Amino acid sequence: MTLTEQQFDKSAAECRSIYEKKLKDYGAAWRIMRPASLTDQIFIKANRIRSLEIKGTSMVGEGIRPELIGIINYCIIALIQLELGYAETDDLPVERALELYDKYMLEAKNLMIAKNHDYDEAWRQMRTQSYTDLILMKIHRTKQIEDNNGKTLISEGVDANYFDMLNYAIFYMIQQV
Repeated sequence: MTLTEQQFDKSAAECRSIYEKKLKDYGAAWRIMRPASLTDQIFIKANRIRSLEIKGTSMVGEGIRPELIGIINYCIIALIQLELGYAETDDLPVERALELYDKYMLEAKNLMIAKNHDYDEAWRQMRTQSYTDLILMKIHRTKQIEDNNGKTLISEGVDANYFDMLNYAIFYMIQQV
């Protein structure tokens, strides 16, 4: 296993731990959220990161890392919602919600491994603020695709954008250590 894979797994485990604890506190209450609402949640998290990067201080005491974890977990929730559709109630048992989480985190990791091969881990030379900007750009792309009812002429769909945002957020977490 490469160093990058180890670092990815460590960050992913931190995110999964938060996801699991929140599942036990709230259940899968997020099942009622439509994908566009999840995109907006990710936007709020990314926008706050950008604000913290620019201002350099936080008035509520939470820093960038919890927002990155939120982006990652909301991206996985969005991928789950794309697969299952949204529901009117919390209809997903904790065990199944964790299985789906692991499925999409593994897909994100495999995508990261493939792209790292092709790009020679160029992400390691990037500034962390660039990850924020890329996530915000991907959010705007996702919103546009959602506004077009999921139709694209040449571009990947919203799922690809969620995977990219997730991986950018993991890279940011790795760079923070």
